[in-house]
Amino acid sequence: MTAGKVWLVGAGPGDPGLITVRGLEALSRAEVVLFDALAHPSLLDACPTAEKINVGKRYGVESPSQAEISDLIIRHAREGKRVVRLKGGDPFLFARGSEEATVLARAGIAFEVVPGIPSAVGASAYAGLSLTHRDLSSSVTIITGSDKAGKEWSPDAWKKLATATDTICVLMGMRRIEEITAAIIEGGRPVTTPVAVVQWGTRPEQRVITGTLADIATRVRTAQVTNPAVIIVGEVVSLRDELRWFDSQPLFGKRVLIPRAPQQAEGTARAVRGRGAEPVVFPVIEICDPPDPDALARTARDAASYDWVVFTSANGVERFFAALGAEGRDARAFGAAKVAAIGPRTRAALADHGIAADLMAEEYVGEALGRALLESGPVHRVLIPRALVARDALPELLRASGAQVDVVAAYETRPVSAERASALHELLGSGQVDAVLFTSGSTVASACDLLGPDAAAMPASVAVASIGPITTRALTERGIAPTVTASTYTIDGLLDALTAHFGQAPAC
Repeated sequence: MTAGKVWLVGAGPGDPGLITVRGLEALSRAEVVLFDALAHPSLLDACPTAEKINVGKRYGVESPSQAEISDLIIRHAREGKRVVRLKGGDPFLFARGSEEATVLARAGIAFEVVPGIPSAVGASAYAGLSLTHRDLSSSVTIITGSDKAGKEWSPDAWKKLATATDTICVLMGMRRIEEITAAIIEGGRPVTTPVAVVQWGTRPEQRVITGTLADIATRVRTAQVTNPAVIIVGEVVSLRDELRWFDSQPLFGKRVLIPRAPQQAEGTARAVRGRGAEPVVFPVIEICDPPDPDALARTARDAASYDWVVFTSANGVERFFAALGAEGRDARAFGAAKVAAIGPRTRAALADHGIAADLMAEEYVGEALGRALLESGPVHRVLIPRALVARDALPELLRASGAQVDVVAAYETRPVSAERASALHELLGSGQVDAVLFTSGSTVASACDLLGPDAAAMPASVAVASIGPITTRALTERGIAPTVTASTYTIDGLLDALTAHFGQAPAC
């Protein structure tokens, strides 16, 4: 049996985009993943085929002991598997990674440590707090506020720490914040020293409460702040009003519903997080193989016989190249044929396969692409790999000019099970989301079919965002008036429109 190996991977402080490239690579190759409660759930999307085991520890909640976790790691490694132990923050900073590494070393099991961004560093940066500053802080101490089993809490160490360092970062100290701040004051730190508490740092749920050593405990108890949180004590906290960037964005803290198929939602969810919002992925359609895959295979083989191969979606690109790959072929199959893309995302999908699009319309709709093709010169034979059901504006425009147009189904979109209707009703009707992104007529149709007669009565508190006029038309035909329609028909354009809307909306 091949010897297994263990990777102790730091997941970072919360934002899934902060995991290291090395950590993501280890996850993508893992066969077993043992993950903590503070590792962002979306990171598990990087290892879809791995066995996933939740070993997260939360205070007051029954969870596996450290010995049980170590035994699990060793057992799977001895079975010859690639094992990732995914830990919040950094594995060697108050995360018991060194204890697990010691156990592995003594068991003779190969392991690798993949550092992560510590929660103190990530949370402070996302809160607009610089842990050190040339004028305000030349030293920082990171200390845990949780107790070691069997050891009685003592204020003596905190009193000594009070004036020994400029900035104090306390991890998981909310249970004892009253005792901790009192001990720091008793140790000689002025009661007026600024303090910030950052809960769920780097995530859209992030909350920051500021005060002083004298009143911060009262403030956080009133705000009902609990762990996970970082307590930051020091003059650097005074910089927050000027340096805050994450929680001052118009979309910060908003929950945005993405009714797209999982394959499509990943990039959209990443863009939503980039605006400080929380993506809520709820597929209303699924992308399936076309009814006649042989037809797609035949046209893929004959791509070089066309003047133009026109792609109207990234899905069409991926399915077309999958058909080429099944035939043992690649981008060379296009020969002298030119390639057109309907928009930037489709163009990027082509570039991923080594194809530079020869043409892309300025307006990302079928009519504009058709006009651009006709303006580029004579068009004789055109291949359009697309969804089974799609608008016919593009092929009809080309045929009207005398071109021979072959449309082949590269994929089919199907609605998800009607059993999910109640979950969608709950999301939209109970205030769990602030906005919903519609990126195509098919997602509009499927979402409205799931919602039934209630679709037109979308709550006024939910902003309905449309990616462009075609999608807006689909919404209005269903009796839904979009709150915003993007002027640039891309995901970024859609989020720009939503950002402008929430930036102008009155604060709640």
